Amino acid sequence: MSEKFIKAQEVAQVLEVSVPYAYKVIRQLNEELADKGFLTVSGRVSRQYFNERMYNGNVQQNKGET
Repeated sequence: MSEKFIKAQEVAQVLEVSVPYAYKVIRQLNEELADKGFLTVSGRVSRQYFNERMYNGNVQQNKGET
């Protein structure tokens, strides 16, 4: 089972940006979630929400993964 939250280091790697910029992205996504009434965790964001916002919910798996 994958982790429910994505951390800044992984966001930086996925988006190919610096870690400080990844924290900025996470902060923005967490603000959106907070405005919707969800609880948030600093420095982490829901993996599901990250995928929805970044990929419109369509995440392709790497070749070889099932």
